[in-house]
Amino acid sequence: MTIRIVRLGTPRAGDEGLRIGTVRRPPRGVPKSEFASRDYYDVWYPALSPTPELVSQAQGATDDKAWRAFVRHFRKEMGEPEPSRTLDLLAALSHQTNFSLGCYCEDEAHCHRSVLRELLAERGAKIA
Repeated sequence: MTIRIVRLGTPRAGDEGLRIGTVRRPPRGVPKSEFASRDYYDVWYPALSPTPELVSQAQGATDDKAWRAFVRHFRKEMGEPEPSRTLDLLAALSHQTNFSLGCYCEDEAHCHRSVLRELLAERGAKIA
């Protein structure tokens, strides 16, 4: 049993399980009834996405210093009680079932999902 960290809209792995969209907004131009069938997500969970201000900061991070500042601020957001408890829950569930978390960004290294990967690993999650 594991968590996969994925790019939303990419083909699913055969044993991927439930796909959770950790994005601020649903995919544009896609009917809600087609989110899952088009490999976006089964469940939308924006609580694990950066605030709109941090999304802008991440998109504007053109060097390592700016990216590290985004990571620091996003980790602080995820340290708040509600997101922190959600990460604890997901880490525990990773030992019981397969599921995935994702975002639209092409490059995981410059996407909040890379930070989610780290935060989940720090909590002992089983990550594919």
